[in-house]
Amino acid sequence: QVQLVESGGGLVQPGGSLRLSCAASGFTFSTYAMTWYRQAPGKEREWVARITGSGGSTSYADSVKGRFTISRDNAKNTVYLQMNSLKPEDTAVYLCRAGRSPGYWGQGTQVTVSS
Repeated sequence: QVQLVESGGGLVQPGGSLRLSCAASGFTFSTYAMTWYRQAPGKEREWVARITGSGGSTSYADSVKGRFTISRDNAKNTVYLQMNSLKPEDTAVYLCRAGRSPGYWGQGTQVTVSS
């Protein structure tokens, strides 16, 4: 059974940092590209960052480029999202997806950036 579990969200002040994790099971993790998305209240789901199965290639939305870093540990079946210099507009539920659409989705973790 495929399972993706995000963690690491929380409340952080503007300018702060958080590291999100997405632990995967039930499929051959290293063969799947992994993608982070986010969805803020009243807004459409937004693509944030993507990493290939090997971890050799990454890409980012312009809104997070230079502040966020996606990485993965295939030995631990986990993908990470390091988020630095957080802004209030980064507030959202962050979700990970395995593979191409529709893919496998986690349930999300809430990130709130507020003073």
